[in-house]
Amino acid sequence: MLAAAAAGWAYWHLDSNIKSVDIDNALGDNRPPKPVATPSPSASALPSGALNILVLGSDSRSGEENQRLGGGDSAGARSDTAMVVHLDAGRTSATVVSIPRDTLVTRPSCPRSSGGSTAVAYDSMFNSAYAVGGPVCAVKTVESLTGVRMDHYIEIDFSGFAKLVDALGGVTVTTKEDIADDHSHLRLKAGTHHLDGTRALALARTRHGIGDGSDLGRIGLQQTLVKALLEQITAQNLLTDPAQLYRVADAVTAGLTTDTGLDSLTDLTRLGQSLRGLSASEVRTVTMPVVRAPSDPNRVVAEEPEAKKLWESLR
Repeated sequence: MLAAAAAGWAYWHLDSNIKSVDIDNALGDNRPPKPVATPSPSASALPSGALNILVLGSDSRSGEENQRLGGGDSAGARSDTAMVVHLDAGRTSATVVSIPRDTLVTRPSCPRSSGGSTAVAYDSMFNSAYAVGGPVCAVKTVESLTGVRMDHYIEIDFSGFAKLVDALGGVTVTTKEDIADDHSHLRLKAGTHHLDGTRALALARTRHGIGDGSDLGRIGLQQTLVKALLEQITAQNLLTDPAQLYRVADAVTAGLTTDTGLDSLTDLTRLGQSLRGLSASEVRTVTMPVVRAPSDPNRVVAEEPEAKKLWESLR
């Protein structure tokens, strides 16, 4: 009875950590079509169809820990990181496409939670969509930009990412150049390093200490982190270590916001179990093709037709 009660409390605790947004209801039917799904042989079978997930890293300073990790108490929040994760049918391979936050886009009219809608905005920075309309507007803007329907939405904040890395025992990355960024407070010599959660977050946020200081350099570091985290997860058979699995799950759900299709521990567990055959070596990381914006040398725009071809390959 004690074991059952403890297991029930752990499930309730993790389940209640998750915050969710009803994106499907907010956006309605005016969206790219869903791909035709292959029916599962049984209701209990794990899903195996192709899937597109918008993953955002929020730079929200809400809460004391996010303020400390973010380096201040800036008002509002933006999508500091944006990745479209495409899982191929069978879910044994995947493509992760990074969208630079400095990309100029046409931001569509988005519904407001308080009623009404935002105005269409031309030549607007991509990450402004989250700032003005939250997850719903972020999803609608990505779908407008790509023509690809986002089946799910996952957002993790500063503290959630740092806790995830720490729960995994840190992450090992290799940098090709020295990093000295006064904004993220990261100092690293070129080479291989094992980073804790705080330093891994600093690496994900670094842009001023590498290359030309643009978002494109930061995206390269973020993609290196993604592959390193996948390798760490693959190396640890979490399902055989309940205590470790609980620590990782607790870290992930504490800083997590999802769409309502992933807002329970059961839904997240089924998604995770469906990815058992996915190894880090079968995950390809790319950046949406961009060129300097004619109107602003500090911004970029999608490079066509290359960007269109990339998104078409994920439909």
